[in-house]
Amino acid sequence: MMSDGECKGQPDFKGFSLSLDAKDEADAKRLFSALADGGQVRMPLTKTFFSPSFGMVGDRFGLGWMIIVNPQE
Repeated sequence: MMSDGECKGQPDFKGFSLSLDAKDEADAKRLFSALADGGQVRMPLTKTFFSPSFGMVGDRFGLGWMIIVNPQE
């Protein structure tokens, strides 16, 4: 749960992003696509040295999200 208190004026989501752990690459793609709808892709989903699938997106409200699939051990 989160709250920004009594936000007055224009919301401004600078300086932070929320992170979502996807259970697999298909789930990451589903989450990423839903958040990107009406938003802005900041880094497409891609394989990285720390994850089989990681990407960053701003949703339609300008809130930043990081989607990650944690590597299996």
